[in-house]
Amino acid sequence: MPGFISIRFLDILDILLVAFLLYQIYRLIKGTVAFNIVIGLFSLYLVGIVVRALDMELLGSIMGQVIGVGVLALIIVFHPEIRKFLVFIGTNYNVNRILMLDKMFSAGKHSKMSTDHITELIEGCKAMAESKTGALIVITQSSELQEQINTGEIVRASVSKALLTSIFFKNSPLHDGAIIISGYKIIAAKCVLPLSQKDVKNKNFGLRHSAAIGITENTDAISIVVSEERGTISFVSDGKIEEDITPKQLTNRLDKFLNPEKSK
Repeated sequence: MPGFISIRFLDILDILLVAFLLYQIYRLIKGTVAFNIVIGLFSLYLVGIVVRALDMELLGSIMGQVIGVGVLALIIVFHPEIRKFLVFIGTNYNVNRILMLDKMFSAGKHSKMSTDHITELIEGCKAMAESKTGALIVITQSSELQEQINTGEIVRASVSKALLTSIFFKNSPLHDGAIIISGYKIIAAKCVLPLSQKDVKNKNFGLRHSAAIGITENTDAISIVVSEERGTISFVSDGKIEEDITPKQLTNRLDKFLNPEKSK
């Protein structure tokens, strides 16, 4: 029929893909300062449409210059979100497995954490919670966190309850900061982590909790926080924190992330 709009299957697929992409972007920036910036930019875009419709040449030229450098400004302002989005794609959709990149670059990787080492880690967290010793523990997965490791003191020792409690003992020179575990080894201690970009409203959260959330927002690492004030254990993954969990619950979380075959 003349004048009737024809819709192809590819048009529908195009709309669905764009909607999915926008939804994932919304998930990444929700609750962050970046969300307010996006609203501001969208408002400017709407103003630009109105200005062009009204044929306002002077204001239109100014808006054109602003929009012209907008892409570069977006890259600078949103580089943490862009990085997180790329990590999300590579982690959640197993791009490295599809392309077999994990096999090509698997040489030199650390061994997985064994059940015995997980038990030592759990016992260490339990002992520190009972004594109200503050601790921040980060466990790597595909991201090696070399940038954060370089900010701390190299340890390279097997995970053990005795070593964990010694590092985070309040008079220890290494207690301030985070330890980073890769495989079955504590690679470094006293590491500096990025703080969360989200507006954390829980008054019980201090810098340890903010750092634990921050490192999991930008990487696929997981983290454990032992609260110095409350003596509780929290588990963090993908920027989401589970508060006041039991040692048994922590064991289940670690098995799920570190030994997925076992947890099935």
